[in-house]
Amino acid sequence: MEAEQALTARQIETGMMFRKTMGENAGMLFVFQRPNARGFWMKNCPVPMSAAYIDPQGRINEIVKLEPHNTNSVKSRSFQIQYVLEAPRGWFKKNGLGPGVTIMTPKGTLPQTYFPGRQ
Repeated sequence: MEAEQALTARQIETGMMFRKTMGENAGMLFVFQRPNARGFWMKNCPVPMSAAYIDPQGRINEIVKLEPHNTNSVKSRSFQIQYVLEAPRGWFKKNGLGPGVTIMTPKGTLPQTYFPGRQ
């Protein structure tokens, strides 16, 4: 997957808003400074997506469906979510990814990639 990174507050707030299409292997990774409960919505997003809520170790905790234009937040069950990966609807299932899977980048795990000094 080629995932854009949402690292700043503005990038996180804007996310995938106003995009009319999404590539088959495109996504967006949201990186938060601290773990917490997360909730994502689809304001101004016409593309159906799935979102993986990911814990501080970089493991998928749960995958939720995000409906186009739905302004109701889809909240995580866990308060230990530090990353969220949005992908086209069904991408995780198609690629055999689910709860317990560790997400990797070319630099290693998500904590190794984004918070190397915290280890």
